[in-house]
Amino acid sequence: MTRLRITEIFYSLQGESSRVGIPTLFVRLTGCPLRCSWCDTEYAFSGGDYWDLPQLLDKIDSYQPQAICITGGEPLAQLKPCLLLMQRLCDKNYQVSLETSGSIDIEPVDKRVQIVMDLKAPDSGEVAKNLFSNIAHLKSHDEIKFVIKTRRDYDWAKMKIDEFQLSKKCGILISPCFGEIDEKALAEWIIKDNLPVRFQLQLHKLLWQDAAGH
Repeated sequence: MTRLRITEIFYSLQGESSRVGIPTLFVRLTGCPLRCSWCDTEYAFSGGDYWDLPQLLDKIDSYQPQAICITGGEPLAQLKPCLLLMQRLCDKNYQVSLETSGSIDIEPVDKRVQIVMDLKAPDSGEVAKNLFSNIAHLKSHDEIKFVIKTRRDYDWAKMKIDEFQLSKKCGILISPCFGEIDEKALAEWIIKDNLPVRFQLQLHKLLWQDAAGH
């Protein structure tokens, strides 16, 4: 029987991506192979409760969600159960998104799922974990996210956007690392460079001073 280890399930507003502001059910899977310096969900590295897949699907249905975000941790660390969960949710005609670090192969992910994939900049401490081959598997409705902690991170992101011609591939998101960089300065760098990205602030942190990433 398929089982998933779940840290939490909650209904809120999507705080990031092009779906920002949409009421969304978050299913946060436990576990992550990365240890980014700015991580805001360290509590999801361990613990959690095991759910049988039918039990989890019934719980999700009970919310009658407008949209569902599969997040972590790193959801694909529980690869086969996570893939099956997303497939079943898509079969139910839910609008499903996946937040992933980009360190695990995304090719097997159901093509109906919107993927929001991080590329880890140098000051995350995990730049070596980027699996750049994942870029080839992204679809036009997917998105790449850069979390920017320093000017060095910003310059690196610019280089990768150009190197991989990312603006021709999918949407690009740039987020300031909360509490670590001047958001206004980052916005002005983007404007000055006419960068083909969507600048975003984390809505949940503005509304509720919520420490966790939604």
